Amino acid sequence: MSARSYPGIRFIGRDPDAAEGVPPSCPGGQATCHTYAAAGWTKRGPRCKLQAFHGAKGRLTPPPAPRPWDADVHLFSGTANPDLARRMAAVLNTSLGEVVVRAFPDGEIFVKYIQNIRGGDVFIVQPTCAPPNDTLMELLIMLDAARRASARRVTAVIPFLGYSRQDRKDQPRVPITAKLVANLLVTAGANRILTMDLHAQQMQGFFDIPVDHLYAAPVLVRYLRQAVTAPAVVVAPDSGSVKMADYYAGLLGADLAIVAKRRVDAQQVAVLNLVGEVEGRDCVLVDDLATTAGTIVAAATRLREAGARRIFTAVTHCRLTTEGYQRLADSCIDEFVTTDTIPASPQQPGVKRITILSVAELMAEAVKRIHEERSVTTLFQLA
Repeated sequence: MSARSYPGIRFIGRDPDAAEGVPPSCPGGQATCHTYAAAGWTKRGPRCKLQAFHGAKGRLTPPPAPRPWDADVHLFSGTANPDLARRMAAVLNTSLGEVVVRAFPDGEIFVKYIQNIRGGDVFIVQPTCAPPNDTLMELLIMLDAARRASARRVTAVIPFLGYSRQDRKDQPRVPITAKLVANLLVTAGANRILTMDLHAQQMQGFFDIPVDHLYAAPVLVRYLRQAVTAPAVVVAPDSGSVKMADYYAGLLGADLAIVAKRRVDAQQVAVLNLVGEVEGRDCVLVDDLATTAGTIVAAATRLREAGARRIFTAVTHCRLTTEGYQRLADSCIDEFVTTDTIPASPQQPGVKRITILSVAELMAEAVKRIHEERSVTTLFQLA
């Protein structure tokens, strides 16, 4: 009689199959057989009545040794934000996959994966930022190429999802472009979406596949706790940002204020009123996206008129145009805090108060947890 140990199970008794690397034929009866099954062993013979592996001819094959978490993970980057993808790869202690993305002379996009991704867990990092039509089309082609290369699962990692503001019919005879983009991503081959701070959380319902929606708040709030002096006020620059501002206020232990606005056109807004007490206090304006900076700057001007001491902005996605940078340079905002979900534009003349925080660690941890089939809920919490 002898005793041998296998991964996750202990064998007692004679082991006639030691040379073959398999355990004996049910030396301990049905209870031991159930233990075999629970440990992941597979059947090489008839089953007993209780679905245990039993009988003189029944043999068990040991489960495969666990593979490293990144053994079949392939992280690729499009051309929209390769710096963020490289930072994510560094956090994951891996390297970006090899892929060729180039344009033909007529402007058409060509994609080819250099390495074998058959059966792999593929993650493609590509925000659909400016130029949005080109970056979106590039992402769609990369998804299709991965699907046709027989990847087991393809996750579109979209730190910033463009067209998310066109999420409803607010005028006659207009499209719901956000839904169209969702359909395109699924049709192209995405099995899962990983994104951050959608313009409207309801957009998750546009997708018929799982969506992991992360928030930049843990990254931004960690910085703001050091920069802002209590008692502070978190300010929503419009009615659509109230829920987001309330969330930040809870994390910062600050009060909440709201600026009511009326949009004149796509580039101009008119501030109507301020609800809340801001005199002599640091204020933090929060929003998911800044393009022309009209809303943020108008709200900051109203806060300064009401006696705010210092004015910060916390914006997840910074898509500032040339006009937006000029408005920011001329504004009374003391510090503009944003993230690297979108690559930073060259610093504009007169703008000296932009702070960019990286979400690479947060996004990389989400990639790791998705691959390991673990919850991402704790990523919403502050350390």
